[in-house]
Amino acid sequence: MATTSRQRKRGHDPESVLSIAVGVFNERGFDGTSMEDLARALGVTKSAIYYHVPGKEQLLARALDRALNGLFEVVADERASTGPAIERLQWVVRQSVRILVDRLPYVTLLLRVRGNSATEQQALDRRREFDRFIAHLVKEAAADGQIRPDLDPALVTRLLFGTVNSITEWYQPGRGGTADELADAVLKMTFDGLRV
Repeated sequence: MATTSRQRKRGHDPESVLSIAVGVFNERGFDGTSMEDLARALGVTKSAIYYHVPGKEQLLARALDRALNGLFEVVADERASTGPAIERLQWVVRQSVRILVDRLPYVTLLLRVRGNSATEQQALDRRREFDRFIAHLVKEAAADGQIRPDLDPALVTRLLFGTVNSITEWYQPGRGGTADELADAVLKMTFDGLRV
């Protein structure tokens, strides 16, 4: 039995190392996590981690990219750029909820970064780029007369994605509904109040 346990501990692939590291970062905070903490969580020596990554900053970068790349795949999809602005906005919100549920630990980590390092600053810059895309869709929908013109598009963007992002604070897979159920609730709650 000890051999099996040792084999499992040594058998980490880059994906499992990243997954476990993200869990530790979310629990302790990135700045509060040492390589020793990561080694303990992985059940390996500190030097064994360096087989997979040069350091914890690279793990952070990979984790943040996992969350952000999902959002930018949504933005790059033609459904985000063709059709009425209100429908594109609703589609992006729905897909964003799906990304959040599918990549919950990674999105949670993304939402906790504060710009304390170059890696965190790059992630924040990419988040702002995504926010600008959403704000543009909101402005388009308002200009087309599809949503209320008396609401500031920047404020609508913040409130809309504040609602989506708050899911990371309470959602538990298997206990909080499916991604589609969550997206339906967010869309009904927000868009019914936005429509003209």
